[in-house]
Amino acid sequence: MRLKGKAGIVVGAGQTPGETIGNGRAAALLFAREGAKLILVDRDLKLAEETAALIAKEGGAAKCFEGDWTRAADCKAYVKACTDAWGRLDFLHNNVGIGAGDAPPAQITEEAYDRIMRVNLKGCLLSCQAAVPVMREQQSGSIVNISSIAAIAYAPGLTAYKLSKIGMNMLGQQLALSNAKYGVRVNTIMPGLMDTPMAIEGTARARNLSRDVLRAERDKRVPLKGKMGTAWDVAHASLFLHSDEAKFITGVALPVDGGQSARVG
Repeated sequence: MRLKGKAGIVVGAGQTPGETIGNGRAAALLFAREGAKLILVDRDLKLAEETAALIAKEGGAAKCFEGDWTRAADCKAYVKACTDAWGRLDFLHNNVGIGAGDAPPAQITEEAYDRIMRVNLKGCLLSCQAAVPVMREQQSGSIVNISSIAAIAYAPGLTAYKLSKIGMNMLGQQLALSNAKYGVRVNTIMPGLMDTPMAIEGTARARNLSRDVLRAERDKRVPLKGKMGTAWDVAHASLFLHSDEAKFITGVALPVDGGQSARVG
């Protein structure tokens, strides 16, 4: 019960269909198990409702909200939904990201660049902007943004995705320092190679590979036991950062990557 008595929002609480669990759904389930009351936000309400049903089955409390975080009005509305439902906003968990259409710098289209930057970075900014005033008034709160080790590691074929994730890291730092005096903590998690539906299903189709072949290829790139992480690894790191155990931690960008970002050369 590390989040007992706390209320929060998980943005991107649904997931891409697949064999495993996604980062947003795993985080929502874990937060609920640890006592939090939740607002589950997703562009596809049905996907959020699937997550809510899993939480309800375990006796947790969650309400769903259909929203697009690239619209400031939607962000303000889901923050209001949280304070209306639970009376406060203790944490905001931002877990939205896309990469489809990305390409090397010389090849990426203007349309793909604009879409990825709008969804990954602008959306994160708008979500944080909506939550911060409530947290400042409370003199407390935690924000965790899910970035990627692509922000700091070479990722062939990516341009806008890398730039958006570097931007998220810097956004977290700026928010952390400008809100520290109000007791609001802002941290960033950089997942490495994860066995999630978003990572596996789309890539396998795009490259015309079987899931098993793709998983084996990705596993080889991870130093820690040669095995990708799962959404639960990201969720547990997030739980720690949102909990009171991390009350003196703000402004960090934490790799959760099996040592991949520590490798040089």
